[in-house]
Amino acid sequence: MSLVARKEEQKLLNQAVCKHESQFIAVYGRRRVGKTYLIREFFSERFSFVHTGYFNLPRKEQLSGFFKSLQKAGLSSIHSCPKNWMEAFEQLEIVVEQSKAEKKILFLDELSWMDTPRCDLIPALEHFWNAFASARKDVILLICSSATSWVINHVIHNKGGLYNRLTLGIHLKPFQLGEVEEYVDSLGISMNRLQILEGYMALGGIPYYWSHLAKGMSIHQYIDYVFFRRGALLKDEYSYLFSSLFKQPEIYGKIVQTLYQKKKGMTRNEILKATGLTSAGGTSQMLRELENCDFIREYTSYGERKERIYQIIDPFILFYYHFLEPHPSDTQFWMHRVNTPATNSWKGLAFEMVCLLHTPKIKNALGIGSVLTEEFSFSVRENLEQGIHGSQIDLVLKRADRITNLIEIKFSQGEYLVTKALDEAMRRKRLDYQRASGSKNTIHLTMIAPYGVMQNSYANNLDSVVTGEDLFL
Repeated sequence: MSLVARKEEQKLLNQAVCKHESQFIAVYGRRRVGKTYLIREFFSERFSFVHTGYFNLPRKEQLSGFFKSLQKAGLSSIHSCPKNWMEAFEQLEIVVEQSKAEKKILFLDELSWMDTPRCDLIPALEHFWNAFASARKDVILLICSSATSWVINHVIHNKGGLYNRLTLGIHLKPFQLGEVEEYVDSLGISMNRLQILEGYMALGGIPYYWSHLAKGMSIHQYIDYVFFRRGALLKDEYSYLFSSLFKQPEIYGKIVQTLYQKKKGMTRNEILKATGLTSAGGTSQMLRELENCDFIREYTSYGERKERIYQIIDPFILFYYHFLEPHPSDTQFWMHRVNTPATNSWKGLAFEMVCLLHTPKIKNALGIGSVLTEEFSFSVRENLEQGIHGSQIDLVLKRADRITNLIEIKFSQGEYLVTKALDEAMRRKRLDYQRASGSKNTIHLTMIAPYGVMQNSYANNLDSVVTGEDLFL
């Protein structure tokens, strides 16, 4: 299958290949997001050397595997297995010098797995690049890892010999809805946008999670197939997710599980109190790492005070805790519960997360894609003396053109009915926001609903409506 989506990443890789200097490129991102696939498909297996690290094996086995890859790449049998990484990269230099390829493309996949305790991998890599590869014009060194934090700490923000040596870093993000649509089409499967939207609420934009979709399957059947049937492909995915990324996966899992208990998110101090972690225990670093892996987001909440809030933003994790963590035994769990109150309640939260992952699409739908915008949520408690009733606003877009959109996100299976009660609630939120923030901007009330809103007198009080279709454009 040829590459679909990833147009910007392909453009960056193509620009790097066309340069007349050696290139040091890091591609990183969470498990299953398609890093290896992108590299292999883009370079069409035209590698002078390729090696994948071994998960959770000691240095001796890592070096042995690397040596076998060197032999496959043409290293002579007169050489013996290296005793350390310095020797291993010296042998890689020999492979490069022997290669007749115009561009010597070297691919080190899952490099973080090769970095075992007390080994010399990073100094050896530093020396290989600084003393050998960067002095040539024809080397393209690609490193790849699911351990996003490892790449950031050891390569991108390296304070030693690799400082500022990276020529290109690509943080491969999950697909957006439009990219999932393109991917599903490439599988030869017909699925409308609202079906894809419902699937995205459970699977997110991870290509691998969509890759087993088959013709004739509804999205509800597919969710049962990958999550709930016996031996389901993704039944145990969560348990591998953190162990493949972090050296202390149980701590990261504890933070995420704590954040799940409060869907709107928590401050750092609230996380510390709820988890029992200490302020000096590297919690801020772990939160950054979870954010770098696209599991959580940090956002600003305004109201009585400005706060930095951490919130789960990954659809799969939300789906896991809501439905998979209780370990249901029903092999058709989703088909049997797809329209129950519990499932519909989850859909409201999941749809909100999908919208927050697509704020550029929301801006485009509002015709303000190029307008400088500050994005945040807003929360204020009741204060009747100041005329404030108490409000929680899902998303606020404060625009440089002196207009502010207060956005209400609602999930429904058809056109959303704007009732008198909702109309009054939204107008109260507008007053609460104006009084609590002191904003002089013009306030626009905006609603996002998958199928839009049913036209009535109350819907006419909305300034704009964004639909599920708009999130694909």
